Amino acid sequence: MYIAVDFDGTIVEHKYPSIGKEIPFAVMTLKKLQKEGHQLILWSVREGELLDEAVEWCKERGLEFYSVNRDHPGEGMEPTDGARKLCADMFIDDRNVGGIPDWGVIYQVVHDGLTYAEYYRRLFNSQPLEKSSFWSRLTGKSER
Repeated sequence: MYIAVDFDGTIVEHKYPSIGKEIPFAVMTLKKLQKEGHQLILWSVREGELLDEAVEWCKERGLEFYSVNRDHPGEGMEPTDGARKLCADMFIDDRNVGGIPDWGVIYQVVHDGLTYAEYYRRLFNSQPLEKSSFWSRLTGKSER
């Protein structure tokens, strides 16, 4: 899989423009995913010197990315006044709905090819939830 990974708040604590402390197990997990054949793309709002510092921080810890802020290495970047949209199979970012899960959970989801719902069903050995309409979930009333 091609996996886009944010830097601030995901690999390191959010201290932008400084670099925060590593979030426990982030680098180790990402390196393990690389060994399993996944292509990692650093996907960050950082640009210029700040981006170079983040890339160097990762390299010092043995984490090198397939590409940085682009789909493939060597692709040119257009002027940065527009939005970057990557073609990735998965995005790991602290701005997900519900925030970023523990890196152990992230590894398990990627390694086993699960959705979060499947992961939590396995974790709690529960039955799938019955589907209900948006309106009944919103109001708490059954439509039957």
